[in-house]
Amino acid sequence: MMKRPLVLFLLMLLLTVASIGYYAYSPLTLPNTPFVFDLKQGSSLKSTARELQQAGLLEQDWLFVWLGRVLGKAAQLKAGNYVLEHPVSSLELLEIISKGEVSQSQTSVIEGWTFKQLRDALDTNPDINHDTANLTDREILQRIGATENHPEGLFFPDTYYFAAGSSDLRIFKRAYQTMQKRLQEAWLARAPGLPMQSQYQALILASIVEKETGTASDRAMIAGVFVNRLRKGMLLQTDPTVIYGLGDKFDGNLRKRDLLTDTAYNTYTRAGLTPTPIALPGLAALQAALHPAQTDALYFVSRGDGSSQFSSTLTAHNRAVDRYQK
Repeated sequence: MMKRPLVLFLLMLLLTVASIGYYAYSPLTLPNTPFVFDLKQGSSLKSTARELQQAGLLEQDWLFVWLGRVLGKAAQLKAGNYVLEHPVSSLELLEIISKGEVSQSQTSVIEGWTFKQLRDALDTNPDINHDTANLTDREILQRIGATENHPEGLFFPDTYYFAAGSSDLRIFKRAYQTMQKRLQEAWLARAPGLPMQSQYQALILASIVEKETGTASDRAMIAGVFVNRLRKGMLLQTDPTVIYGLGDKFDGNLRKRDLLTDTAYNTYTRAGLTPTPIALPGLAALQAALHPAQTDALYFVSRGDGSSQFSSTLTAHNRAVDRYQK
């Protein structure tokens, strides 16, 4: 006759095995369909489970981690972009991310693009369902839950993977949410004493830095010049803002009369930052705007090879202009 403790132990063991089996094979509820998530290179099973829990796919991250370790999947995760078109079990999800069953379609958002260029790129992508075709820019912002009234600069440049037939609204939303995350992270880690009062102002400056930078190594110095000018109350006097203000009127040749014609974006006639960003800044531009070089330079001019010559005085700047521009 079996002793009661042994019977209880066996019952508990059976219940535990049954519970584990139920968890491993039960379909997970997708937060949205399709459910898209990224698995970055070097991601651990624990960090992946935590992100999936925060995204609403997993109820308990530790149980998913435990299952993955028991099955020997912890060291087999493959980086990539994943798309779940229908509910899968935890066991199936582990198989998917350990085999690298990533989505195939993708679109790239380029640093320095305007929102118009972004819309054009998505509109011409044959793998995307064009739900924004008849929407205004403001209506797109409303559909993706953005609080801003102007779309420029709000979408993070990156490569986005998606299932064929996905709505362009989903891509806009992902790019918007990614920019919000990156901008907030950069803002919270910003250098002290910057002449910017909000994250949005930082985004504006980053967009200007993005458009002015021809060589990556100059990016922080260019940001330093603009920060110095803002601190001194000097006009920014940057050509890309004027060009943006001209819109479709710009024919590729910026003339002196353009610099003298006042628009909301003409930093030769108006002090301070422009009312909105002028392009989509990348992460490097965000970092430069919020961690500018410590410099006394107030001017820079293109050397003609993509790099810039920086000067601390107008006299030195004029000499540089004579050397490189005339």
